[in-house]
Amino acid sequence: MDSKLHIAMFPWLAFGHFIPFLQLANDLAKRGHRISLLLPTNALLKLKHMNLYPQLITFCALTIPQVEGLPLGAETTADTKNLDDSLTLAFDRLQDEVKAILVQMEKPNLVFYDFAYWIPELVSGMGCKTVKFTVYSPTISALALIMSKCKGKGRAVTAADFMESPLGFPSDSKVVLREHEAYQVSRFVNLPSNRITTFDRIVEGLKRCDAIAMRACNEMEGQYCNYIASEFGKRVYCTGPLLPEPPREEEPFDDEIARWLKKFEPNSVIFCAFGSEMVLEKEQFQELVLGLELTGLPFLVAVRPPEGSSSIEEALPEGFQERVKGKAIVHGGWVPQSLILRHKSVGYFVNHGGSASMWESLASHCRIIVAPNRPDFALNARLMAEELEAAIEVERDENGRFSKENLCNAIKSVMGEDIQEENHKKWRDLLLNPNFADNYIHNFIHNLYELLAK
Repeated sequence: MDSKLHIAMFPWLAFGHFIPFLQLANDLAKRGHRISLLLPTNALLKLKHMNLYPQLITFCALTIPQVEGLPLGAETTADTKNLDDSLTLAFDRLQDEVKAILVQMEKPNLVFYDFAYWIPELVSGMGCKTVKFTVYSPTISALALIMSKCKGKGRAVTAADFMESPLGFPSDSKVVLREHEAYQVSRFVNLPSNRITTFDRIVEGLKRCDAIAMRACNEMEGQYCNYIASEFGKRVYCTGPLLPEPPREEEPFDDEIARWLKKFEPNSVIFCAFGSEMVLEKEQFQELVLGLELTGLPFLVAVRPPEGSSSIEEALPEGFQERVKGKAIVHGGWVPQSLILRHKSVGYFVNHGGSASMWESLASHCRIIVAPNRPDFALNARLMAEELEAAIEVERDENGRFSKENLCNAIKSVMGEDIQEENHKKWRDLLLNPNFADNYIHNFIHNLYELLAK
């Protein structure tokens, strides 16, 4: 293992994918391996500061093609909701550009991808191995596989199809969909479409690669990784949690938010963030902020303006701003989530159950409250709340909606929950143990060399 690896990486056009790919790139470059990371031009500029090894990690700029329906200059899911699949269409049209970049660089040993299921065919004559690197939970890959099998039954899919564990799936699993979530998935599967869906992409990507890599830990999700491995007849390599390295000194962030947080006692502030892509309905947005207000605690909210609103301010309930003045900030833009979670004033984290939030919350000192509003996020929520017993999930009605009362109750219940706190501490201590992450990366690199030797 004297010769160092050269790995090309091509993630889906979303910051929730770019960042784990870059974190893995940093972990590999730390051990002397070279990475060529293909990113859209604007994303490249935004992520430059996160490249800890610029002498070993090269950013390769992609020009996103203009397609009908895609806003001018849009490059990522942060620039467009992609409801018409225009960004996905532009992504698939990158094939020639991606191949040209790969051909011009020194030949990589391996190419990592996630949604670009066409990569193995694209590089088939180049003599490099392909790895599908999945940044979300293996339970979501399992759901995609179940969806694929249900579609093959030659009939309309029902909610019941997603509420029964398939053969070989861990029988004692608590990571299951509720009825309204299963119904949501069945409706999605039954939609007529002449394009490949996100879940089809996941399954095709898993079928076509030489090996599967997952941002996962065997201690938490080993049984689901084993299920994926057995279904596809391939090794699944776990990368570990891929957490950003903690700063050597307290990093500065937005002056207004930092000054505001300093006013409060340790562990007294609720931080609520729903990711850079999630857009809530106006009614759910209002229930969210009113539920936080009901707790009586100071709170910081970072969400995108809800559907039909051009700004956060115009969507706030009547009289809300006057009532919470000085005690709350509702922010409509991006915030440095990992830095805010480390702030001593922040004691509670309300999130949507996205994969990045799952890992960052488990590694934080904050009590965790999860309010998922998508079936894939719901699986992360069940993992944290039901299997790891390290979080509380907000109760929802049969339509998948939460009320302000249910949100407030969930936050108040976590305040006195010693079991959640004990379990969370156990997982946090494990994840933050430097040897834990190092061992995963060491084994991961060893697996890559074994793959190349085949």
